[in-house]
Amino acid sequence: MPSTDQTLLATAISEIARNITTYAQRGEVLIDVVRDDSGRRGVRVVARDDGPGIEDLERALTDGYTTGGGLGLGLPGARRLVDEFEIVTAPGEGTTVTLIKWTRNA
Repeated sequence: MPSTDQTLLATAISEIARNITTYAQRGEVLIDVVRDDSGRRGVRVVARDDGPGIEDLERALTDGYTTGGGLGLGLPGARRLVDEFEIVTAPGEGTTVTLIKWTRNA
């Protein structure tokens, strides 16, 4: 994976991990290498917590929206930095964010 893509992925991971420490105080981030059906390789990151969950996911994915006093760029920024982004959340049930960054063929 080119160093630029590594930097983008590291930044996305940092944003998601910061949300865990800000809102849930505890969680986990799992990282593994994945392949798709065509043999393309990538890195998958799954970040999950048992925190309060996100009440308004659509709003939380909007630039500038924050409930934690930051810039409101964490989730929407992370989504822009990776190739695939999925979030599963419910109030009172925690949040799981899955990111995938695929390797580019040179």
